Amino acid sequence: MEDICPKCGLPKNLCICEQIAKEQQKIKIRVDRRRFRKVVTIVTGLGKDVDAEGLTKQLKKSLACGGTLKNDEIVLQGEHLGKVKELLLKQGFKEELIDA
Repeated sequence: MEDICPKCGLPKNLCICEQIAKEQQKIKIRVDRRRFRKVVTIVTGLGKDVDAEGLTKQLKKSLACGGTLKNDEIVLQGEHLGKVKELLLKQGFKEELIDA
């Protein structure tokens, strides 16, 4: 028997909770300067329904940079403001809700 999602009541392979969450997230992307004048790109506003660990891994791989997930924020090494927005749009996030 398949696992059933507690939120939508559909089987896990048909669950649409994450897609709905992606369409409702208000995401902010900003560039910050850290110690020793190192530049990082910070992505905030991801909800609990979005797979933040998987998204972090995919962004790091696509941008060929290091990064981490801390306190519900994705911190990427380097200045990737425009590229992160494009990748989030490809993932299914709405352009009106992404503040870059």
